[in-house]
Amino acid sequence: MTDLYQSQRAMRAMRRAAMQRGVIAILDVGTSKIGCLVLRFDGPDGFRASDGVGSMAGQSAFRVIGAATTRSRGVRFGEIDAMQETERAIRLAVQTAQKMAQIRVDHVIACVAGGAPRSYGLAGQIDLDGAQVTEQDIARAMASCEMPPIGEGREVLHAQPVNFALDHRSGLSDPRGQIGQQLACDMHLLSVESNTLANLIHCVKRCDLELAGLASSAYVSGISSLMEDEQELGAACIDMGGGATGMSIFMKKHMIYSDSVRLGGDHVTSDISKGLQVPLATAERLKTIHGGAIATGVDDRDLIELGGESGDWEHDRRTVSRAELIGIMRPRVEEILEEVRMRLDAAGFDHLPSQQIVLTGGASQIPGLDGLAPRILGQRVRIGRPLRVSGLPEKVTGAAFASAVGLCLFAAHPQDEWWDFEIPADRYPSRSLKRAVKWFKDNW
Repeated sequence: MTDLYQSQRAMRAMRRAAMQRGVIAILDVGTSKIGCLVLRFDGPDGFRASDGVGSMAGQSAFRVIGAATTRSRGVRFGEIDAMQETERAIRLAVQTAQKMAQIRVDHVIACVAGGAPRSYGLAGQIDLDGAQVTEQDIARAMASCEMPPIGEGREVLHAQPVNFALDHRSGLSDPRGQIGQQLACDMHLLSVESNTLANLIHCVKRCDLELAGLASSAYVSGISSLMEDEQELGAACIDMGGGATGMSIFMKKHMIYSDSVRLGGDHVTSDISKGLQVPLATAERLKTIHGGAIATGVDDRDLIELGGESGDWEHDRRTVSRAELIGIMRPRVEEILEEVRMRLDAAGFDHLPSQQIVLTGGASQIPGLDGLAPRILGQRVRIGRPLRVSGLPEKVTGAAFASAVGLCLFAAHPQDEWWDFEIPADRYPSRSLKRAVKWFKDNW
């Protein structure tokens, strides 16, 4: 526990130091693409307190001065599969972004898409005896939370206080300075597989970069794609990536649940490739230009030339109707949405006051998805795009870059976490996170 706590504090200190120097990089390592954004920070005032998800950690205004994307290599299901290939792709993205920004970056904040995330709800309570709530009291309340056994081979990625209650008053975002008898704290803890994080950390270090922060891809996509009212009233963000579909549920501007499905847009491409016997590159082109989720009567007459370079003229001149293409794509899209629906039902999403669901990510751009998704997920579904941030080039403003834009907002004003407070050494929970430190010890 002590090692994990201190290592996360060290990363937060490194992030603050990089922001004081004025420049930090954002690294989105996905299954289909690797994106890098270079941020320049202008100072502590530029955001209103209501922007983003709100936090007690302080905020900074920033501007994107460099951006680059490259095709991802060596990544499957959001996890690194071939270290050298991924390293080369990261180096290429970072160097291209540095060239555009005309500045060198040494510190990056990365996001994790895979790792089989699991959510836990924690609760703790302390007595105040009529004293004012101090930061040390908040630290003691968080330390009093009974930590669950997260299992061997898993690490804590986020440990965020999501609600404070002072006596009979609940729903407090920052109780410091108020007077009461008892202070209660609700926390959301997110754990992922340790090997997934260890591989990402090692790969970033091989690129001669220092890691100044880690975040869940589903979490940062929710930050960038959900509007402020949606974050407050309760909404789910479904990040449909290439190799995995992440989901996060927000309530009172905090993430309260996260999960993922190991299915994404690349599986739709693979189905097209196998069904039509075409290369993956051709299948991706067909999906992007001609694909869809709902067929109409016109699609039977709309013929698409497959093309090819096999040398067999008859084979290369084949055509397929758009209705056939949609018939291949739709079952996989329905499977992804049904898996997401099962996860949301297990999380108790139906009990939230708002049933809003926002689809984002590259695979959410399939035409007709906005008509198919409400039949499976519920009526309140919309396609979301990330918030517009200053200096972001037009080519990286689409839904596919929701996690990258969310990482920018996460870097500028992060949500407070367990390690932002001075937890007394004698207050570490006995069953807390002691097994969750090995990868920090090995890789820091």
